[in-house]
This record gives sequence, C-alpha cells and structure tokens, in this order.
Amino acid sequence: MNMSNSFDIYTEFFGLTERPFSLVPDPDFLYWSAAHKRAFNMLEYGLFTHAPITLVTGDVGAGKTTLLQYLLRQISEDITVGLISNAQGGRGDLLRWVMMALSQEVPPGSDYVDLFNQFQMFLIEEYSQARRVVLIFDEAQNLDRETLEELRMYTNINTNKDELLQLVLVGQPELRDIVNQPGLEQFCQRVAANVHLSAMSVETVTSYIKHRMRTAGATREVFTDEAIQLIARSARGIPRLVNQLADFSLVYASSEDQETVSADMVRNVLRDGLFLSNVLFLEKTES
Repeated sequence: MNMSNSFDIYTEFFGLTERPFSLVPDPDFLYWSAAHKRAFNMLEYGLFTHAPITLVTGDVGAGKTTLLQYLLRQISEDITVGLISNAQGGRGDLLRWVMMALSQEVPPGSDYVDLFNQFQMFLIEEYSQARRVVLIFDEAQNLDRETLEELRMYTNINTNKDELLQLVLVGQPELRDIVNQPGLEQFCQRVAANVHLSAMSVETVTSYIKHRMRTAGATREVFTDEAIQLIARSARGIPRLVNQLADFSLVYASSEDQETVSADMVRNVLRDGLFLSNVLFLEKTES
C-alpha cells in the first residue's frame, strides 16, 4: 500500500479539524470515563481537604498526565504549584528540583541546610499571602524509599495548626508497592487520598473513540463497531495504545480511499507490525 502523504491528508479526507488521536496529552480531548471522574474527584478532594499526600496510579498510557494537565487548568490562583517529573539524585538534589519547580533561584554553593531553610521560608511567605503550595511529582514510581521519606518530612513543615505543603504523587502501579514497603508506615499514614486509573472496558473505548472523533470535528461515524471492539481488545483498554492504533487505522483507511474504518483495516495495521504492542495479541487470535 502506498502511504506517501497519507499522514498529511487524512484529517481533510475525514473532514477533521485536527488529529483526534495524537499521543501528546491534550486536556481538550479528555474523555470523562468513570475511572477518570473518580481520579479527578479524588485529586480535587485531596487539594480541597488539604490532604498531606495524594496518590494517583495507573498503567503507562492510562491518561494520568492528561488528567494532571486538566487539573492544573482548574487550580485556583491561591495555590502555588510546582511540577516535578523524573526527579533524580540524593537529598540535596531533591530540594534543588523542588526549588526549581517553584521558580526559586538557589544561591551558588548552598548546602542542604541552606536549601531547606530557603524552602521553609518560601512556604511561610506563601502562607502569609494566603497561598498554599502543592508539589506534584509525575513518574513518582522512580522515587526511592529515602526520597519518599524525605518528602514526608517536608509535609511536617507547619505553622500553628496549618500545614504549609501538600504533595501529589502520580505514577505507575508499582508506586503503590513502593510506598507499602516496610519502613514507610509513616508515609502511608499521611496518604489521605489515593486512586488507581484502571483500563477502559470495550464499552468505554467505544464512547472514548466517538468522543475524540467528534471533538476533532467528525460529523459522522467513521469507525465501525467491529473495528472499535478490535481496537479495544488489542490495546487492552489503555488510552495511549487506543490512540496509537486508531491513528494508524485512519492513516490506512485514507490511503486506500476508504471512508469507513473497518475491522479488516485494523487487522491490516496489526499484520503490518506497526502496532508493536499488539504482536502477541494478534498471534493468539490467529492461532
């Protein structure tokens, strides 16, 4: 099959204003599945109840980052947010990551005591301005036990009865196993809100695909029910994988001048090996 220029023209071919299944997290395309509603409600609950630590977990591609970006759009102006992704390093390095996320300059040569004092003074100053500070750690499954324990110590910074800092940890399912390790009991006791983003059912994937197509400007049904069911099973209900397979299917259909994406078109994508996450699924279904 000749796929030259098919990527450039499929939006026009299907009457779309933009790609509906981009892999880049986009809050404008967020589909509110039951799991995503629960996760967002738990995030809001954690923020509004001043929960010391909120935990959000889910498989790779489950939509955690998109949910976070939507939350950041909704956060009120009296909350100062620091977003940290893939923080690495030792004790002092963590504080440098935090200060950088909060747009705070660190004087050259500062040791850990200096950094901690600067961080504490920042929290107190924000509190005096009636502002709360929330640190969000994305990909938090990469944090080791010592780092998590240090984060817990940060939440002990308070004035009178008010805590000055809240933490939101977002990561893959193994994050729950990490925080349940022996020695982290005090950390777990500070987790006041937690939720897990599960994979989507076939019915949810059906609504998800139709939602994203409508958001991108579709005025008719492009995917057949059989195609959607195959996409849902092949992608195991994971939004990022659904996006990848649906996007490839649109490219294939447009390159063959097919106005509808059928199950056979999805099978062609799978057989050509573009959707690498699905090789084992295809082998099982054809054996």
